[in-house]
Amino acid sequence: MDIVFHFPPDLFNLLAQTIPRLCRSKDDVILFFKGAGVSSTMTSTLVRQLNKDRESISKYKIAKTVLQKLNEKGEVTLRERREILRRVIEFEEFSTCWPNDLLAAQGLVAQVRQLVNIKDSFTRMNQEREEERRKRLAEQTAKQKIEEQRHTKLLEIRNDLLSLFGESNRHQRGKALEGILNRLFEANEILVREAFTISGEPGEGIIEQIDGVIELNGEIYLVEMKWWNQALGPGDVAQHISRLFLRGEARGLFISASGYTPAAIKNCQEALQQKVLALCSLEEIVLLLEKEQNFKDFLKAKIQAAVIHKNPFYEPLKFGVGANG
Repeated sequence: MDIVFHFPPDLFNLLAQTIPRLCRSKDDVILFFKGAGVSSTMTSTLVRQLNKDRESISKYKIAKTVLQKLNEKGEVTLRERREILRRVIEFEEFSTCWPNDLLAAQGLVAQVRQLVNIKDSFTRMNQEREEERRKRLAEQTAKQKIEEQRHTKLLEIRNDLLSLFGESNRHQRGKALEGILNRLFEANEILVREAFTISGEPGEGIIEQIDGVIELNGEIYLVEMKWWNQALGPGDVAQHISRLFLRGEARGLFISASGYTPAAIKNCQEALQQKVLALCSLEEIVLLLEKEQNFKDFLKAKIQAAVIHKNPFYEPLKFGVGANG
């Protein structure tokens, strides 16, 4: 049972009236408090007074004096106050009361129970409000922490990606790009089904062709990334398109560091009659990272343009799409 830290005036006065009626004698009042764990040091003066002159003090005065001392002690006597309250609320053997006090004692105990229930209800409501406030604060703190971690990840990804522009060794650049692309998609909560890997071997010439598989909105996308010096032409994108036609319901995402020729874009546009395919430039990704914009929203805008408008190379950033999320 949860009770207030001190007995408030209304509860204090009720207890001061109730306890004497539950006890037949003044000694019984002392025993009631002793049974509740009240230290004899709080009742010793009252006991001496009773021994000296029993008529000099009433049962009500004894109860009020002890209750006042318990209240004044604060937290030290919290256990005793709780035990006293428990004993009153659970009191049922009213046959021990004086006949003239029986009905009054029953009524007073009922009032104490009602008052405690009301106060407990307010206490529970306050506790619930406080718990709700703590939950909201914890959620805000957790959300802020996640956002800070995401900011750190995106900053590291951006810096690592920018550093590749100064890398002259194609193979090393390609291998480094593998990890960056994996981290990029994962940081934006895009499921990487198959990690991005370089598709060539050292000594095979141009090897910056990186392939991976992601899942977005329940759809599977085959992703190909090429870091070449010139804009990609029809032949450069043809292999990826062919791969899509061999993969059932798979969709396609193409990323190029050097852009696309009009002829390549047209080929991809024709492929949209049967397959969903979106084109992306590495420049767009760098800009997204610099502005910390949402990559998932960015991709959704591209895919929507490909499906609805048959535009495989829609550039959302030019229209302010994908800024938040």
